[in-house]
Amino acid sequence: MPSQQKKIIFCMAGVLSFACALGVVTALGTPLWIEATILCKTGALLVNASGQELDKFMGEMQYGLFHGEGVRQCGLGARPFRFSFFPDLLKAIPVSIHVNVILFSAILIVLTMVGTAFFMYNAFGKPFETLHGPLGLYLLSFISVALWLPATSHQAQGSCGCLVMILFASEVKIHHLSEKIANYKEATYVYKTQSEKYTTSFWVVFICFFVHFLNGLLIRLAGFQFPFAKSKDTETTNVAADLMY
Repeated sequence: MPSQQKKIIFCMAGVLSFACALGVVTALGTPLWIEATILCKTGALLVNASGQELDKFMGEMQYGLFHGEGVRQCGLGARPFRFSFFPDLLKAIPVSIHVNVILFSAILIVLTMVGTAFFMYNAFGKPFETLHGPLGLYLLSFISVALWLPATSHQAQGSCGCLVMILFASEVKIHHLSEKIANYKEATYVYKTQSEKYTTSFWVVFICFFVHFLNGLLIRLAGFQFPFAKSKDTETTNVAADLMY
């Protein structure tokens, strides 16, 4: 492939990586990971509410990894509230899981930014084949993708990326994060989660998962072989050389 086309492809990959990094940074800082609807179970049971009557006892909230806000309703009008995970909810949430989600997301941002620099260096500089060249880009793309791939085998144990998506999902679904937030410092009423959905920030991170695959395809499109992949001609030559010895 002509050198000019390679530059264009590496530039495209660099721009995609940079956009991915910006997207994850924005996602980390916004309270748009989860939207939940909560029911005031205590009030609904007291008046035996059903059907449209339950609307008077339905509240809602939205939150991210650091803060959020919502409205509680228990038949006496709306009560807005705001909260921060640090330090307000440290005793109510699974702290280790939550911190790991933030930590591995930060690692992904760093690796993506480094990958962006390597892509641009390959486009406009004179890369070293070992690290800055295509092999280095494959390595960074693999590590970045690994931060989102679930560990499904022994070979994938080093793939810590599943902790970001899976741990956050487990924190919400298994550890009932929304209920713990809704019931925080509530001595009188008990709230129960009615519905939850992942929102903008969560899906931004999910889309970045595919960006790294796309970058790998762009590197291949530039005419470079995938690392550790040998052509048949190379294998034949090696076999012939072994026979000679």
